[in-house]
Amino acid sequence: MFRMLGRARKAEVGVEPTRRAWFGRIKELLSRPAMDEATWVELEELLVGADVGVAMASLLLERLKALVQAERLREPGQVREALQREMLRLLQVPPRGRFFAAEGSPPRPAVILVVGVNGAGKTTSVAKLGALLQEPGRPVLLVAADTFRAAAIDQLKLWGEQAGLEVIANRPGADPAAVVFDALEAARHRDSAVVIVDTAGRLHTKFNLMEELKKVHRVVERWDRAAPHEVLLVLDATTGQNALAQARQFTAAVGVTGIVLAKLDGTAKGGIVLAISHQLGLPVLFIGTGEGLGDLAPFDAEGFLAALFA
Repeated sequence: MFRMLGRARKAEVGVEPTRRAWFGRIKELLSRPAMDEATWVELEELLVGADVGVAMASLLLERLKALVQAERLREPGQVREALQREMLRLLQVPPRGRFFAAEGSPPRPAVILVVGVNGAGKTTSVAKLGALLQEPGRPVLLVAADTFRAAAIDQLKLWGEQAGLEVIANRPGADPAAVVFDALEAARHRDSAVVIVDTAGRLHTKFNLMEELKKVHRVVERWDRAAPHEVLLVLDATTGQNALAQARQFTAAVGVTGIVLAKLDGTAKGGIVLAISHQLGLPVLFIGTGEGLGDLAPFDAEGFLAALFA
């Protein structure tokens, strides 16, 4: 589904700050000849420092200790490989949506709602995702439904122009639900393959704003009972554990199906990926690896861990 050329390398670059600051030290720690109590304590501290979270770090250590005992692991490399296996198991969350996990022909048009708080990188991620998905015979339509901010509309138009993507927009202050409905009708008539809706950034604690988002979701659902086929939540990786509270609120409101973890290249605490996957049961589908239009990579758990422990 995706044009992967060069993106694996981008993902490696995206996790470099986390690898350098924390997982390089974990790798060094697990190269010691013996795992004594002090080593276990230090390992837990490093995992927490990488934003894996206290509960997640405790769970990982509990499982790792059990494996070390059950499999009689003695070599440092064996312990490190066991830790990677446990992390991989936690990251392999089944997809929830109807598009990215679709078997056979995906729905057409597939409707993807993109939600998140202001400043998370949502509008930029919408454009990046559109550029990633668009291929010959599969036109992508972007929808500027963040009508509360004129700058958001202009930003999406500019990104769309750079990526060669059509953007449906209305005037600032227009009803977002009406904009989305008109865009869906246009997509049907133009035989668009994918419609990506940029919703207004909002604080997850603001009731009226979340209600507006629910209204947009209902309009899409009435237009097509199977839609939206995906609801992607954009989280700013630099916010760390605060992202978990956002994810819980948005999931309760509109049924988030997957995570786009933006700005991963700008933080040394990429361990938040593990906390999101395990505590929320949500798959991380994409990671932001830079500021350019092509700096969005499909998340691959094995590749992610391999880059962290490289």
